[in-house]
Amino acid sequence: MDVEIILKIASIGVLIAVACQVLKQAGKEEIATLVSLAGLIVVLVMIVDMISELFTSVGNMFYLF
Repeated sequence: MDVEIILKIASIGVLIAVACQVLKQAGKEEIATLVSLAGLIVVLVMIVDMISELFTSVGNMFYLF
């Protein structure tokens, strides 16, 4: 696993947290919730891509696919 992936996920988390705090202070709680949900979806897509790559490499290693 690359450190780059961990840093990307951490930076997305920090940016989303700051954006949510700013939006909540401005009284836009609904938009803050949508922003946090969008950040979660982006991170989950990144993780699903990594898991797919893992399954492909394990399948190639054991000739399963």
